[in-house]
Amino acid sequence: MSTAQQVPDILSPEFAANPYPVYRMMREGAPLIRHEATRSWIVSRYEDVERVFKDRGDRFTTENYDWQLEPVHGRTILQLSGREHSVRRALVAPAFRGADLQERFLPVIERNSRELIDAFRHTGRADLVADYATRFPVNVIADMLGLDKADHDRFHGWYTSVIAFLGNLSGDPEVAAAGARTRTEFAEYMIPVIRERRENPGDDLLSTLCAAEVDGVRMSDEDIKAFCSLLLAAGGETTDKAIAGIFANLLAHPEQLAAVREDRSLIPRAFAETLRYTPPVHMIMRQTATEVTLSGGTIPAGATVTCLIGAANRDESRYRDPDRFDIMRDDLTTTTAFSAAADHLAFALGRHFCVGALLAKAEVETGVGQLLDALPDLRTEDGFEVVERGVFTRGPQSLPVRFTPVS
Repeated sequence: MSTAQQVPDILSPEFAANPYPVYRMMREGAPLIRHEATRSWIVSRYEDVERVFKDRGDRFTTENYDWQLEPVHGRTILQLSGREHSVRRALVAPAFRGADLQERFLPVIERNSRELIDAFRHTGRADLVADYATRFPVNVIADMLGLDKADHDRFHGWYTSVIAFLGNLSGDPEVAAAGARTRTEFAEYMIPVIRERRENPGDDLLSTLCAAEVDGVRMSDEDIKAFCSLLLAAGGETTDKAIAGIFANLLAHPEQLAAVREDRSLIPRAFAETLRYTPPVHMIMRQTATEVTLSGGTIPAGATVTCLIGAANRDESRYRDPDRFDIMRDDLTTTTAFSAAADHLAFALGRHFCVGALLAKAEVETGVGQLLDALPDLRTEDGFEVVERGVFTRGPQSLPVRFTPVS
């Protein structure tokens, strides 16, 4: 059995190259590690991460976001608790579920996916990361907000900078400075747009946020800007890596790809299993409000806790044969996989469950379905091996594919 001293560091090249064997070592022999470089306590077992996420704020809080998120986004909904959190969530949540999502934004999702695919479907080859996955969710969010998609490269640059800031576990000062610049640049871009939209509202999400009111509370310009910043980063980065991950996993398992191509109702299963097997977000932090005992020991009050989603989602005490990708597994519930009752941990759980989970599901179902329709005989480029990159978030760096061209 491994000890904390024997487990490769989460900042090491060995971990970056392939964290999954390291995760297993942690779960088996070092389920609680004090990590000096990040000044945090690392937890890796499913039961412990689930407990942290489901806590109502009595033992585990999101106060860590004061230093982790606020420097790049401003103060966001993720930092709030109690009534302040519930009211703010009620202001933004309706756009991401039910009739609003289906009637207002599903056509936006379908149109943006189709436009990207039309640019390469006739060529017989594409990089599903560069040509599609990195562009699709950002275009959708910009379109939903009523922003100019011609500014895509700026949006992508900003969210890449934000994600780099969040994953800056080694404390690189240049990454920190770039994150601070991003906050300033995004505010200079968004605040005038928000003020103009208050004066001249349209049928877009930004106008909806400007007008939304719950219990006499409305969002300030700064609140809306911070939420849009969070939406671009969280919605862009995670859906980007989820779509790339689904295709990387299915292409590596041709029989499962064939099953999904034949029966599109399996796409949610493929998405749920990808979220478990290769989650886009590998770690989320919380802060202890009191002293807490988990597997392997006790964490003091006021400590940062690094929850390893990538490790917990492959816990052999929770999933049979967890290192096998299997869209038909019966120990992962697809019907609840995109709700706060999910039994994977990729969207977190409890009151801070990802507000955009159903938007991500709609994007993935649309994108995967349209790509399968447009790209017959889809296969990876000869000799190509998928390489994942990232520590905080993780996904395929590129995914060159070939297919029969369709005009």
